[in-house]
Parts: sequence; C-alpha cells; structure tokens
Amino acid sequence: MTRESLKESRDKLRKKDERIVKLLNERARISLEIGKIKKRQDLDIYDPSQESKIYHYLNEVNEGPLPERSLKEIFTEVLSASRTLQAPVSVAYLGPEASFTHAAAQSHFGRSTPFSPQPTIFDVFNQVERKKANWGVVPVENSLEGTVKLTLDRLISTPLNILAEVFLLISHSLISTRKELYEIKRVYSHPQALAQCQAWLRKNLPQCSLNEMESTAKAAQKVLEDSEGAAIGSNNAASLYGLNIISEGIEDRSSNVTRFLVIGRGERKRTGSDKTSIFFATRHTPGALYDLLKPFAKKEINLVKIESYPIKDRMWEYLFFVDFKGHTEEEKIKECLEDLQAQSTFTKILGSYPTGDPES
Repeated sequence: MTRESLKESRDKLRKKDERIVKLLNERARISLEIGKIKKRQDLDIYDPSQESKIYHYLNEVNEGPLPERSLKEIFTEVLSASRTLQAPVSVAYLGPEASFTHAAAQSHFGRSTPFSPQPTIFDVFNQVERKKANWGVVPVENSLEGTVKLTLDRLISTPLNILAEVFLLISHSLISTRKELYEIKRVYSHPQALAQCQAWLRKNLPQCSLNEMESTAKAAQKVLEDSEGAAIGSNNAASLYGLNIISEGIEDRSSNVTRFLVIGRGERKRTGSDKTSIFFATRHTPGALYDLLKPFAKKEINLVKIESYPIKDRMWEYLFFVDFKGHTEEEKIKECLEDLQAQSTFTKILGSYPTGDPES
C-alpha cells in the first residue's frame, strides 16, 4: 500500500468514525426516550431477556469480517452506556476490584456501569435486598471445583430472583513484585484457585507455603506487603496492582469455567432459549425422588443439573438444586411445576433467565 493510498484509507475511516459517533448519539437519544417510557410504566431499566434478543439480532445481521464475540463486546458497552443514561444504577459483586466476579460483572453489564465491591457473597445479596444496589453478581459453580455452597445458602432464603447467568473462562497467573520463580517463598490465593493450580505448584514451587485468602484479588493485595510472596490471580489484578506476571496459564486444566448468577427483583420474559432454576425437597419414602422427576420426563423437559444439597440444622435431610431448559411462561413448564409442588414437601422457583454461553 502506497503512502497516498494509506492516507486515503485513513480519511475514509475518519468519515466512518464521524458517522458512528452521530449514530451512537442518535441511539442514545432514543434510549433516553425508552427510559422515560419505562419509568412511566414502572419497568426495570435492566432487561436481560431483551438484551439477549438484541445480541441474537446483531448476530443475524452481522455480515463480517467483525467476529460475533467482538460485536457483542462492543454492544455490551453501548447497552451499558444506555442504562446509565436512563437511570442511576449500581451492581454489587463479590470483590475486591479485579476479582474474577468483577470480570464477570463487567463482561455482562459493561464497564460504564457503576460497580460496588462487597467482601462476601452474603453482603452482595444484602446490598440488593436492601436496595442499596440494583443487581448483584455472585459465583455459583466452577467446572472443576463444583458448587459454591454460600451462594446456594442465600438463594434458599432470599426474595430475589436469578435474572441471568454469566460464564467466564478462568485463567490463572502467578503474579508478584518479584520477577523470578526462585525468589518466591510464599503463595497466596483463594482456596479454589490454589486447588486448580496444585499440580503446577507442586512441580514449580514445591518448597513454597500455600496460604488461603478470601479472593484472588485479596491475594494480589497481600503480595504488595510480602516481598517474597506471589499471588495466583488474573492478569487484570496484576495490571491494577502494578505486579509482575511471572507465569501465565498455570491452571492444571484449560477447561476451567466459572458460572455466575445475576440476582435482582422481578421476573423476565422468555426469549426462546431460557433456563429455570429451582429448589425442591422430597418426602422420606422409597421412590420419592423418582416420582418427582417423572413430570420432567413426561413433559420432555431437559434437566441440565441436579444436585443434592444438605439442609442446615437438619441432619441427613436434603434439598435438590435443579436447572432445566425452558421458561415458567411455557405451558408444559407450568404444568410440570404444578405436579412437582403437589408432590414435594418444599418447592422454590429461583427464576427463569436467558441461557448463557459457556464459550463466552
């Protein structure tokens, strides 16, 4: 490409950029009008089912070469800015800043959204329940380490609903004020992160002590005080706290994905690709669980997760945490849940929400 043709191409880009800015502001003005309508009709600013439809439509009209994932990331920020224009909002998450929950919250709500880090999962629920935050983001399960029990504990008692799910591919790095492995004497991180990197740690840092922290981000903060310490955390944490990345991708398995839940008030409309989560309890009789699962088989409802969960303070008694495909607005789902409620000793519908993308 000649110097003249490069200049011409850049001039074309500048004109396109001007057009994009004008279109974004036109969209923002329409978004403000929608915000006024929502306020008059007492509708929530955040509607994950509607946003899911927007992303689906964008994929349909996208002719490339921009990849679908890149397009979604761009429009996540557009939607984030639109929500912020429509009304003051905030999202509570399990912090501190640069934790993996923070990354999941940003990937879903966009970086324009005001975020509020909380020290515990309980505090995230508490902030939303007390209306100090509009929505919350909490981890619920990891593909390697299993379910986050503290989140299930709060889901049992909270009046809030699950509004959306977010999947985040977890990649761990060893980060420190030091630059070389041989300089490290202590490693800090969340128990799950330490467990997910145990083979790498045994091979590369066998003499180091392993120290559990509340979160990977807290671990990054800790090594600022320990000149011979290193944290297992994200590259974002390294950037935020000015730490060196000694080694990347140290997790023992690359297929390490954490599922997060967005919690809040209200219910969301069906999108055609939805998931519903529930708790239920069975009677202590032979075949009780089998009988409760029969309505799902009869209605051809796909169970994607079922897990027994011990009831606190009631030894050897269990709830079942279940995810299945479909939305409570669907007739067959309604009928199935009616059958379930008639036969179970306890049923709680946690919410119906758009199915997340495990590959995101």
